[in-house]
Amino acid sequence: MKNTFLCRMWFILLLFTLFLTPVANSQSLKENPALDEQVRKFLNENSRRWYDMNVPEVDGKLLYDIIIKNNYKSALEIGTSTGHSGIWIAWALSKTGGKLITIEIDEGRHRQAVENFKKAGLSEYIDARLADAHQLVKELKGPFDFIFSDADKEWYKNYFIELDPKLKVGGCFTAHNVYDYGSGGRGSRGGFRSGQQEFLEYVRSLPNYETTVDNRGGGVSISYKKSSR
Repeated sequence: MKNTFLCRMWFILLLFTLFLTPVANSQSLKENPALDEQVRKFLNENSRRWYDMNVPEVDGKLLYDIIIKNNYKSALEIGTSTGHSGIWIAWALSKTGGKLITIEIDEGRHRQAVENFKKAGLSEYIDARLADAHQLVKELKGPFDFIFSDADKEWYKNYFIELDPKLKVGGCFTAHNVYDYGSGGRGSRGGFRSGQQEFLEYVRSLPNYETTVDNRGGGVSISYKKSSR
């Protein structure tokens, strides 16, 4: 009789863990319907205007989903352009209680991005910096739990090496315009070894990272840091 009672209690505890924990996690996200409406409106109105080295919508949604899923709070973006990816990242951070540092070297794109962040209602979640990422990345202390690299492709590996010690275990390093060259699919250029390919080969060689590639849009590599080494 005692064993039956213990089994029933264990089963109830298991059900509680399986079904109620996801609910608790979803409730931890900060809800702001007014902000959501403003961001959606801005994105919809500008859906055909993101020409200047910005990510496609499918990649923006991917970055958003990664941050929400992992409850990331401290994000860095290298290469703001005019702000499309930054809006998706900051929108997710507005729900997790985080903030984004984004770096752009071109003054015109930087100014336009700041204006776009304001119109989308996300300025308070973004620290937009006009700077040379080659230098600023070295100066940033971190730590970060999410990084998105979308600047000069030949420097991808250098950015990663510099930021690896500043990325938390469990964090995620993503990079744009990276394709799975090994599959022989889109992005393969015969024998040419691009900066993206060099970066991908390097990060895949690290035993403490788990890397996949999402080829649906502009190509995004997704590297989760499993341990410090």
